[in-house]
Amino acid sequence: MDYTYYPGCSLTHTSKPYDRSTRAVFKSLGLGLHELEDWNCCGATVYMSVKETVSFAISSRNLAMAEKLGRDVVAPCSACYLVLNKTNRFLRELPELNEKVNDALSVAGLSYKGTVRVRHPLEVLINDLGIEAIAKKTKRSLDGLKIAEYYGCQIVRPERGFDDQEFPQTLDKLFRAMGAQNVYYPMKVRCCGGMLMTTSNDVAMKLCHDLIACAQGNGADCIVTTCPLCQMNLAAYQDRLTARFGEDLHIPVLWFTELLGIALGLDEKTLGLDRHLEPISDKIMALVA
Repeated sequence: MDYTYYPGCSLTHTSKPYDRSTRAVFKSLGLGLHELEDWNCCGATVYMSVKETVSFAISSRNLAMAEKLGRDVVAPCSACYLVLNKTNRFLRELPELNEKVNDALSVAGLSYKGTVRVRHPLEVLINDLGIEAIAKKTKRSLDGLKIAEYYGCQIVRPERGFDDQEFPQTLDKLFRAMGAQNVYYPMKVRCCGGMLMTTSNDVAMKLCHDLIACAQGNGADCIVTTCPLCQMNLAAYQDRLTARFGEDLHIPVLWFTELLGIALGLDEKTLGLDRHLEPISDKIMALVA
């Protein structure tokens, strides 16, 4: 099985371990990822608030190029996954917008018919390969590791996706099959604050405090996430959170592909565990040794 890979801006810069581990996990499982040549930023959410038509045109350029290749697009970044899917839906439902976007694409010799499926790597692994098949390829058991699975607010909503919007279970089922224990984590789809960390710091810090404190309070050894921005907010500010709230709010925050890669027998550098901002606990590193 082969897929067109859309890494997006975050995975090529601040979230390189997510990129590394995603590529490594797919290779280990015999799934082909072929990076889309000359891809551009999806537009993220900021473009939507500036000029919506321009935002859809920017996003559609990626889809138009991918359409020529005839493969599903895999987008690990939650924002990229959301925006590309939103673009697909709006172009399908709004003929006038579709015409404007395709007029813009025609300047670059492109057009988009709307045939591309945008998918998250988690959904690909679960639905195309299957948990049972993945479990058979694991080389290290995650037995004894307690995990808080954090999906964030974008891959299951507002666009209807591959899991329940209020209480998703795909990550939970995947890591339970690897031997891990899923702790009770009712905040699994709560927002981390996103870019509010740069504009409304107090709000975002409180949101991140609540997410980490909930995981710790329920005995988690680590938080596992699917989103670059969620990982950044929860990992990069742990010292500041600890100082502000007077609690020890240090906990490893891993991308789900890193932990899956550990179970598949991949090493620390291949997965990017050596590039984390927050300390990775001895309990987790012992699994890699």
